[in-house]
Order: sequence, then structure tokens, then C-alpha cells
Amino acid sequence: MRNFSFVVCLLFAAIIVQGQTSKTVPSNAAAPTSADVELKERRARARSLLVSLSSDARMFHDQMLRARSLARIADALWKVDAEQGRLMFRKAWEAAEVADQENDKKLQEEISRQQARTGGGGYAVNTPPNIRREVLRLAARHDRALSEEFLEKLKVQKLEAATSATTKQNANHLNEAALSQRLDVARELMQAGDVERALQFAEPALAQVTMESMNFLSYVREKNPAAADARYTALLASAANNPQADANTVSLLSSYIFTPHLMMTFSGTGTSSSQSASKIVAADVTPELRNAFFQSAAAILLRPLPAPGQTDQTTSGLDGKYLVIKRLLPFFEQSAPPAIVETLRGHMSALQTIVSDNARRYDEDQLTRGIKPERASTDRDREQSLLDKIDRAKTSAERDSLYLQLAFTASGKGDMRARDFVSKVEDPEVRKQAQLYMDASLVIYFVGKKQTDQALELVNKGELNQLVKAWALTECAKIVSKTDRDKALELVDQAATEARRIDVSDPSLPRALVAVAYALNTIDRDKVWDATFDAVKAANSAEGFTGEDGEVVATFQSKGHSSVHTSDVPEFDLDGLFGDLATQDYDRAVELARGFQAEGPRAVATIAIARAILEPKKPAPAK
Repeated sequence: MRNFSFVVCLLFAAIIVQGQTSKTVPSNAAAPTSADVELKERRARARSLLVSLSSDARMFHDQMLRARSLARIADALWKVDAEQGRLMFRKAWEAAEVADQENDKKLQEEISRQQARTGGGGYAVNTPPNIRREVLRLAARHDRALSEEFLEKLKVQKLEAATSATTKQNANHLNEAALSQRLDVARELMQAGDVERALQFAEPALAQVTMESMNFLSYVREKNPAAADARYTALLASAANNPQADANTVSLLSSYIFTPHLMMTFSGTGTSSSQSASKIVAADVTPELRNAFFQSAAAILLRPLPAPGQTDQTTSGLDGKYLVIKRLLPFFEQSAPPAIVETLRGHMSALQTIVSDNARRYDEDQLTRGIKPERASTDRDREQSLLDKIDRAKTSAERDSLYLQLAFTASGKGDMRARDFVSKVEDPEVRKQAQLYMDASLVIYFVGKKQTDQALELVNKGELNQLVKAWALTECAKIVSKTDRDKALELVDQAATEARRIDVSDPSLPRALVAVAYALNTIDRDKVWDATFDAVKAANSAEGFTGEDGEVVATFQSKGHSSVHTSDVPEFDLDGLFGDLATQDYDRAVELARGFQAEGPRAVATIAIARAILEPKKPAPAK
């Protein structure tokens, strides 16, 4: 009986175990596929790649490379190990502080060198990257407290660097700069798709009415109208109750509804404006929100005028207040309550009797900018005015200056006549510099507008260096490939030929070859690996190649003119290319990345490969 009881107990235990197992592991659970196992292994190897690189990055001699590498690794690994990521961000910030100091020093030295060459005149420089801001932006994606810590450090460091005796003014200026920096980072977060985190980071700066805050809110409204309108409503209420609010406050607040991305302020000395959109379109807000603006605006604009003999202490002054009312009155007349409109008209009439003649004669086109369509004849009138001045010019220097003004205006509109205007400049050195600048500016314009015929015409007859030619040819190839693959491949071959004319020690050579590989990745993927190998080989012979910060730069400088036209070119950078290659063949991409001898390009390529595996792009929705 004891033996029988023991057997029964064993059987009963087996039944219980079987029942429990059936509950914890569903019978229909699918076994992991070979693809799942392979992906898991690949992600583990990608994490290992980054961890190994982080050890190397701490020892990089180039502080900018060290800061960027550590910050990007921290960003990629944050979900896996936030504490280690936080430590990497702090190390990245330390390196970024040194890098920014070095960049600022080099910038000042270049400015001084150019001013010495032009006798203390103007200068044209390409601003170096702000590495602390790059680290701050990546940290803000994950840890608000850490990003606030970095922002405060930045503010303190700038305050310590200020040497002027007016410490209080410096402090106010630096506080405004810190708020502007906060909004810049927040906007970058928003562009990356993280609107909620962008708003959280921007919140302290949204308590003030400034050009930057209003512009940022207009961008938010394009992504999340409800969130933007709620914060705008709060700003209206606080402004109406703020004794420091004045006509300029109203002008800035009006931009959110009537002229998004165009802000204007007025003073006795002139007008300040900021515009970040080529086309100004009024926001489609509710009647309630528009009426809230009218109420707040009237409460500020209708405040009593200063007593006779007293000076107006507002930022706008009486002239500015008069101009703001004159600019906005048509909107009040269209939608505001009649009582407010009549009172505002009376207030403007009273102001008209005491403002300056300059305010009464203020340019109508400038006052209604962004509100009324600009006159179609404005550009033609300006061109004719310059041509008339050329006829009356007494010296060749005057004529050269006027022809340059015509050329700059034409190139900004993609007008090939810019080349004709430059050809009439008499000074041979100025003419040569200007021709290089105009041709590069024009080809940037044509590529951006996808006008391949004009871009290719400039490649054939313009004054362009081999890097710009190779880039323009590859961009045209990608555009043409949608309709004529053979023509596209022919353009890529021409680009490769132009690239190989660049000296082997010039970092422009690997940049051009990377652009060729990018184009082949779109047009003929079978050839992209060999093209990338050529770029890696070229990079190992060009000491200055970093694998990032690719751009086309057109610079012009003379005694009377200076200009820099910069266009970012992602096709010169390694991250996008190696990210795509990693999704095609991970092991082969890693092997190519290891082929870079320099720390910079190897780090950029490695991080791109790891990120492509750890953060794969979401497939595009089916049309």
C-alpha cells in the first residue's frame, strides 16, 4: 500500500506539473524563426560594437570627435543602459566644452586674418558647429534633468566669459541667449518628431513673448494645434496683465494668428524683423481665439499716453506704437468688436498729432509686409534703379559694386543673368571670386529646385570645382533615374570621373566618392559596395576627411561685399550610406567600416551601422 500510494502521488504531481505548464506556455505559441534568432544575434553584436567603440572614444585626441561619438553612442544605447548613457553624456559634454573653445579660437583667428587682408573691412566665414548644442539636443531626448543641467552650465560659462563691466546687462543678455538656445534645441526635437518632449523642454521659454517663442509656437501649431493654442491663450492673458507689455508685445503676439513665422517690432530708430518661411499664410484659428487676441491687444494698446513732458519708456516708443496700430488696424476692422475698433481709431488719431514725421511717412510696403501681397514690380524697379546708378557712376569701383548687387539679387532667384552681371565687373580678382560664388550659388539653387537642365548646363560651362561638379552630377542622376536609368548611370560615371581629378590627399575626394556611392545605392545597388570601397580607400589617403559635416560652401569677400552661401550635403556624410548598407549586408558593412584607418570616419560609420540595427526604420505605409 505504501508503494501504491507513492506511485499515485507521483502521477498526481505529474498531472499538476503538466497543467501548470499548459497554462504558462500556450499550446499555439509560435517557435522563434531563424530570422528572429538572427535579428536578436545581430542586435547583440550591434550593442557590442557600440560598447567597444565607447571605450575607444574616451581616448580620441580630437575633442569634437570624442564629444560627438560619446553623445551618439549614449543616445543609441540609452534604452539598454540609461545609467551608462548618462555617464557618456557627461563625458561628451566635457569634451564639447573644449571643442567649442577651440572652434571659437580658430574662428576669431580667421576673422582677424580676413580683416587684416581687407584693411579692417568685412569678412566671410563659415561658422563652426556648436558641439555643446549637439550634445544638449541628444541628452534632451532622454533626460530632462540632465539637459537642464547642461543648459545651466552653458549659461554660467558664457557669463564667466563676459568681460564687460555692465555685468547686469550681460546677465540679462545671457539669460535671453539661454532661452533662445533652449528653443533652438526644442525645435530640433520637434523636427525629429518628438513634439511632447520638445514642448516640455521649451516650457520655461514660452512664458515670455519674444520673436523666438512666437516663431516656435507657430511651428508647434503645425504639429499640434491644440497644444500651441493653449499656450498662446496663456500668453495673451499674462501679457494683458503685464505692465511691461507694450505695442511690440502686441505686434509679436499678432504674428501667431496673422503672419506666422514673420515677426516685426518697431522703435524710434527703425524696424526689426525675423522671417523663417518664404510664404506667409494666416493661421486658421477659432473666432474665440482671435477675439481673445483683440481683447488683450486692445488692453495693451489703449493704455494712457504719457503726460506732457514725460518720456515714453516702452520698447516701441510713441512712433512704434502708432505704427503697430496702423499695421494691425485692418484686422481689428475686419473681426474685432466695433467698440474696440472705434476706440483704437481715436487713439491712433491722437498719436498721429505727436509722432515724428518719419513715423507718418513710414514706407507702406514695409508696414504691410506679410499682410498685403508684395508689388510684382518691386524687383524690376530695384534692378532698373541700380542700372540707372551704373550709368551715373563716376568710378569703376562704384560700377563694380552696383553690378555685384545686381548679381547677388539675380542669383538668389536662380536667374542666370547673375553670370552676365559678374562678367561686367572690371576688377579681375573681384570678377574671378564673384564668378566662383555665383556659379556655386546657382547650381545649389537649381539642384534644390530639381532643375536638372540648368544645373547640368552650369556643370559644363560654369566655374565650379570638381567636388561641386561631382555632387551636382550625382544629384541630377538621382532625379533623372526615375525616367531614364541609362542617362542616370552615365551622369554617375561623369561624377566619378570628376571626383578622380581631385588630388588624393584632398578630403574632397572621399566626399565626392561617397556622393557617387549614395547615387548608386539609389540607381544600381549591385555597384554600391565597390563604390563605397573606393571611398574608404580614398579616405585613408586624405587626412582631413571626417565622414560628416558635408556641405557645399560658396564664399565671396571684397572691400565692399562679403557673403557665405552654405548648403548642407548629407550625401558627403557616411552615416546615411552605412546605415543603408547595414540593412543590406550587416557583416559586409562592418568589414568596410573597419577599413577606415582614421578614428573619425570609422566612428561615424560604426555608429550608423549599429543604429540601423538597433533602431530600424519603420516601413512606409502602403499607398
